[in-house]
Amino acid sequence: MPDKPSYLGLLNAISLAETRAHAYLSAWADVTTDPEVRAVLRTVAAREGEHGMSFAKRINELGFELEPADDPHFEEQMAIATSDRSDLEKAEALGLLRFCTADGEPDVFDNFFRDHSIDIRTGELLGRYIAEERDTLRLFSACHAQLSARAAGAGAPADDRLATLEDKIDTVCRAVEELRQIVCAQSMQNAAV
Repeated sequence: MPDKPSYLGLLNAISLAETRAHAYLSAWADVTTDPEVRAVLRTVAAREGEHGMSFAKRINELGFELEPADDPHFEEQMAIATSDRSDLEKAEALGLLRFCTADGEPDVFDNFFRDHSIDIRTGELLGRYIAEERDTLRLFSACHAQLSARAAGAGAPADDRLATLEDKIDTVCRAVEELRQIVCAQSMQNAAV
């Protein structure tokens, strides 16, 4: 068996997260009535599915297997995606903008290449993934802005705003948990080296 690459845990975490995102974004696209939202969701879901498979393939090429891991939030994400909530409420509840940063500010992807042992093929894959994820954030931001503008024009009642605030807090909690899981996976991987 080949030596275990220090970045194997990162590849595994990306593959699992992207595969799950493909599932819930596809489910959401299946139920939305907004053709513009559906178009964005189909584009992003296709990317996420490709990323999930590409990273699983790369792990296999390196001589290892994808290690499954349970995601305690996946069923909730699927329930949100297929619910009768508005598209804006779904976007906020799923935390689609949680990794957005201001232009020029560091983002979650900035540290991916701190590991200088990443081989060329994996580096290419990671580079494309990062570029597509940043574009996905731009697509989601534009879609969210459009949905927010529509909602503001409709004059959302106070109860809806409170529910939206609660959803945002839940989203922040999920994002913190996801980042914790990534950091733990990387720490375990580094400890194993």
